[in-house]
Amino acid sequence: MAGRRSDTRERIQQVALELFAAQGYEQTSLREVADRLNITRPALYYHFRTKEDILTGVLDDLGTSIDELVRWAKEQPRTTEARRQILRRIAELLDGQWRPLVRFAQVNQNAMRDSPSGERMRERMLALVTLLSDPDAEPTARFEAQLAVIALILGTSPFPAGLDLGEAERAEIALRVADKLVAGLD
Repeated sequence: MAGRRSDTRERIQQVALELFAAQGYEQTSLREVADRLNITRPALYYHFRTKEDILTGVLDDLGTSIDELVRWAKEQPRTTEARRQILRRIAELLDGQWRPLVRFAQVNQNAMRDSPSGERMRERMLALVTLLSDPDAEPTARFEAQLAVIALILGTSPFPAGLDLGEAERAEIALRVADKLVAGLD
């Protein structure tokens, strides 16, 4: 039974994020989320009372993934290969469970900014990005490390304009660009 409950929560979060990204956070109602899932509003309320609860749950779940990645990354040597492995792990998360959140965040920046969970997410991402370069590195190297993560994030969206690429190809190119950015940081 607990497995079904967890599956339902995940489905609600996924569908809600898709609707938030397509229609906007403020414009999406819990009724629309329930309708899309073909469940009753009381069934939805059993898991989440508000849209904020859904967003907080998503951000907290994904924050746990970032925390695990940060813990692992801190144990790695500060080498080019370790940075590339960190990027590959970020890319895997972006390709999987983070994709809906990235799309949501791109469209709903105010909701992310105004959410306490959104602030914690930014802090977690900053902790992760700092592991891609030496803390004593020159500002250019630290900036390149940040750009590497931004490249991965851009690889999850239909941007950049003018490139007619599928999702997988965009993600692969984004990883190659990110790899180039961190390769020269030694």
